[in-house]
Amino acid sequence: MKKKIVIPLIVVVSTLLFVTIFLLSKYFIAKYRDKSAIEDLSLIEDFTLLPPPPMIYGFIEDSFYVEQDIVKRNENLASILLSRNVDYSVIQLLANNCKPLFDVKRIRAGNNYTFLYNLPTNSDLLEKPAYFIYEIDNIDFLIMELNDSGIVTRLQKPIEIIRTIGAGEISSSLWNAMKENELNPMLAVQLSDIYAWTVDFFGIEKGDYFRVIFDEIFVEGNSVGIKTIHAALFNHRGKEFFAFQYEQDTIWGFFDENGQSLRKAFLKAPLNFSRISSRFSHSRYHPILKISRPHHGVDYAAPEGTPVYAIGDGHIIEKAWDSKGGGNYLKIKHNSVYTSVYMHLSGFAKGLNKGSSVRQGDLIGYVGKTGLATGPHLDFRIFKNGSPVDPLKVDAPPVEPIKEAEMEDFLKFIAPLNEELCKEVNLQEPD
Repeated sequence: MKKKIVIPLIVVVSTLLFVTIFLLSKYFIAKYRDKSAIEDLSLIEDFTLLPPPPMIYGFIEDSFYVEQDIVKRNENLASILLSRNVDYSVIQLLANNCKPLFDVKRIRAGNNYTFLYNLPTNSDLLEKPAYFIYEIDNIDFLIMELNDSGIVTRLQKPIEIIRTIGAGEISSSLWNAMKENELNPMLAVQLSDIYAWTVDFFGIEKGDYFRVIFDEIFVEGNSVGIKTIHAALFNHRGKEFFAFQYEQDTIWGFFDENGQSLRKAFLKAPLNFSRISSRFSHSRYHPILKISRPHHGVDYAAPEGTPVYAIGDGHIIEKAWDSKGGGNYLKIKHNSVYTSVYMHLSGFAKGLNKGSSVRQGDLIGYVGKTGLATGPHLDFRIFKNGSPVDPLKVDAPPVEPIKEAEMEDFLKFIAPLNEELCKEVNLQEPD
């Protein structure tokens, strides 16, 4: 009987001892693991993430020796690359591969370029450059691989568009007001274009002021241009002129607070003509002088005596003979931005003199062949801010007011812009 009882007791005691040892081991293991975890967490707390490596045109800068310079006068792709011992065959390949992306003949003096050299294995000498980067402008650039592949890639720097509200008071000129208020000076050019028909920017006065809402383009933290002007207010001689950009019939234009267009259109052509005999060009072979020179106008072939009309309202600032070949000509100033010129006239309309005002469609002269001309035609030219522009490409925004059916949407669209423009200038919002 005792034997039968003893054996189970031994089994029970052994089992209890095993369980106890097992539980104790788990406890100490768990405790050790918790301690390790705490120590690991302390290591993590002390760990600091390293900043990303400095980049240049998408490359890790520290991986290369970097040489930066600007294009000098009379330098071109070949002269720049040959000076760095790039093989001429590679240069020809690069020029060919560039054609769909950029005309290398248009590389301009003053633009930035960069060479990237692979870091040498021999500390005595740098190898030939591996890449050539040319900045086309503030945003676009080319990467050329200087090897037998001649791969060329056109890329853009990351750009940031920031909505900005600018304001300033005129002390001397609109341009200076931009600089005084740390605004991009090109804003002055765009504002003068928007208000060309309503504000005489040659007659702005001290105390005139402006407020404008626009999108500004930034590259690497620097302003590189104005993308869009959404709305503007210009106070000229005590009168407020509002401008709101709005899309009507798929065309964007600027309108005042009552939905009236801020611009007037030019006539498509100043005469009835049979054909265009010569177009706007920076280099045209002159049929009489037998040389190539710029022709910054459009020639309209028409019979002698064909009436010529003013393309828009303005006043005559020149009525004279052009000794350089233009013959009899008229120059009409339409506003602070646009001027038109009419050359080779056989005669002028009666009563026109320097200072005379003209309306769009008024007769101003007659087609002729005075000056250097092989036959009767009108040499017609347009200048924008003093620079010649192609008359066939002059932007002619809509002049129709906002349609009655769209007026409610227009007023709803400009309401928040009205409110923003009138802040901090003590103005009553336009009705």
